[in-house]
Amino acid sequence: MSEKLKIDLPIAVEGKYDKIKLASIVDANIITTGGFGIFSSDEKKLLIRRIAEPRGIIILTDSDGAGLVIRNYFRSILPPDKLIHLYIPQISGREKRKRQPSKAGILGVEGIDAGMLRKILEPFAVGGDRDNDEASANTDILNADSTRREVTKADFYSDRLSGGESSASRRAALCRLLDLPDNMSSNALLAAVNMLCGYDGYRELVDRIG
Repeated sequence: MSEKLKIDLPIAVEGKYDKIKLASIVDANIITTGGFGIFSSDEKKLLIRRIAEPRGIIILTDSDGAGLVIRNYFRSILPPDKLIHLYIPQISGREKRKRQPSKAGILGVEGIDAGMLRKILEPFAVGGDRDNDEASANTDILNADSTRREVTKADFYSDRLSGGESSASRRAALCRLLDLPDNMSSNALLAAVNMLCGYDGYRELVDRIG
């Protein structure tokens, strides 16, 4: 069995089974949102603000509509420089403990292969290479002095990813190229693009969409 990754940033997941899965891979402070329960819990909101204050918090929710709503809640209670959004790919399937697949028909955090989760989190382990190609965008969130060119709302508009009749379908195509949920809002996708690939990678993907 591989040694657990030591991560000195707190990690937020949705439910207890997500936490159990993650705890088998990482040695970290893992907090659960209780699904939408976080919306009505002032105590949990205060706890999240407190643990995120020093260096930030990693958000790792399911890649479905509910997961996106929870991510947006974190955006409403924490400043952008405290949020590190990591995404699992959309993989069709059903968790072993469930009789039926989720409404979206895709695996949540608990159902994702441990090796894949480890790869997603590895750059954020103590001593990890946050400057490698896969993690470079995430690293910028931790580095307030970063001068890297970011993708902007104006870029989205000029590339017909917002403000046009075909924008929704073009955003869905970009999401598929990035292995992201294809129902992401324009703002959520913009944030994800800047974390996952940056401007140069974004330009290559837009060229592929045509």
